[in-house]
Amino acid sequence: MTSVKCLILDDEPIAARVIQNYLDKLDKFKVSRICTNAIQAFEYLQSHKIDLVFLDIQMPRITGLEFLKSLHNPPKVIIITAYREFAYEGFELDVVDYLLKPVSFNRFLKAINKYNNILTDTGPVKRDAVSELIPADECIWVRADRKNVKISIGEITYIEGLKDYIKIFQRNNMTISKVPLKKMETLLPPEKFIRIHRSFLVPVSKITAFNNEGIEIGSISLPIGKIYKETVISFLERYM
Repeated sequence: MTSVKCLILDDEPIAARVIQNYLDKLDKFKVSRICTNAIQAFEYLQSHKIDLVFLDIQMPRITGLEFLKSLHNPPKVIIITAYREFAYEGFELDVVDYLLKPVSFNRFLKAINKYNNILTDTGPVKRDAVSELIPADECIWVRADRKNVKISIGEITYIEGLKDYIKIFQRNNMTISKVPLKKMETLLPPEKFIRIHRSFLVPVSKITAFNNEGIEIGSISLPIGKIYKETVISFLERYM
């Protein structure tokens, strides 16, 4: 069995060790090198073949994205970071997946499965829409009406936060759950959802129009908060 040679690029030793421990549980994957800065990684890649890089973004001198842009023929890359705001730019660079720290082993395995699927796919990987990277039937579970309720991510129209509660609006349904909006934000794919207001979290693929004041999802109009405006408009203009 041919092993997948991996390089971990992260200036946080504990974070790098977590990924190494995860990879050690997989027979097919081998950690060839752990680097703490982009220069080390660049020099190693000049003389060694690497199949998959686990890349942090915020590092001294050269960021992970700057490093990735500098590579002429980069290996496959899985980004692992504490910063969700770079998700769209990461996918524009054709990364396999974008994971937020701390990364659970289950979420890590999903990223590995995406990598394996890319290798076995006989056709090109679709990159024209970020939403293509997340299965339409992916779901989350929330507590509502004294029971656990399954929510299909692909059917979410938008989410409204009300203090410690949220309203999850779907095509033909609305679910109320005692979960802070900030917590719900961490449960959803960062490359697919964007916070536009302290009270609203929306799926990017559902937005049908926007301006500096708000966005539209079909006939629904939602405001863009002042503190979110610059980030949201910049994100949406790049998404277009």
